Amino acid sequence: MIEVLVVDDDTRVARVNAAYVEKVPGFHVAGEAHNAAEALRQLELLPRLDLVLLDHYLPDETGLEVVQEMRRRGHQTDVIMVTAARDVSTVQAAMRQGALQYLVKPFAFAGLRAKLEAYADLRRTLDGGGEAEQADVDRIFGALSAPSEPGLPKGHSPTTAELVRQSLMNAEGPLSAQEIADRTGVSRQTAQRYLKLLERTGRARLTLKYGDAGRPEHRYVWATRA
Repeated sequence: MIEVLVVDDDTRVARVNAAYVEKVPGFHVAGEAHNAAEALRQLELLPRLDLVLLDHYLPDETGLEVVQEMRRRGHQTDVIMVTAARDVSTVQAAMRQGALQYLVKPFAFAGLRAKLEAYADLRRTLDGGGEAEQADVDRIFGALSAPSEPGLPKGHSPTTAELVRQSLMNAEGPLSAQEIADRTGVSRQTAQRYLKLLERTGRARLTLKYGDAGRPEHRYVWATRA
C-alpha cells in the first residue's frame, strides 16, 4: 500500500480528499494535517510515508515552505501539490523544489485519481531498479503527465471539463446549464459552453423540456443514460 498524508487547512476539504484517496486501489491515508507544524510533526511520527498531498495555503506557513523544511530535515517523501494557488511563480517554485505534480482546486475525483494512478505507475517503474535505457528514462519522466480531456479546444480547461462531466455523469436525470453551474460553481455561460462541447463529441445528449409558454429549456443527459 502507498501511505499518504493529506494536508489541507480546511478540515472538510481534507476529509473529502482523504476519502478520494481511499477510493483508489493501492492507496491508504496514514494521516491528516491542517497546518504546517502538524504536517511536519506527522512526518516525524508516522513510521512509513510515501506521499504528501499538500495544500499551499496553510495558516502558519506555505506548502512550499513545508517542502523546504521537509528536505532540510532529510525527508525524501514525494509531494503532490493540491491547491487553489494558480500563479505561475508558485507553480514554478513547486516544480523547482521537487513536487512531482500540481493539481489545481477545484477538481473532481477523476482528476485526483488520474494523478494517483500515474504516481503508482511511476513507483512500479522505479521499484524495478537496475539501469535505465533512454526509453525507460522517458517513461519515468512522463509517468506523471496524466492525459487531460482529449480533444479540448483552445481556451477550454481540463479541470472545468472534468467538473461538468462528473456532474452530468452523477446526475439522476437531465440537467440544465444553470443546474450544472450551481453544482460546479462555474457561470451558467461556462457550463453551457462545456455542455455543448460534450454534446458535439457524443458524450452528452440534448433533450428539450417544454413549459407552458416560451422557448423549451435545453437539458443535457450523459450519453450512456440517454
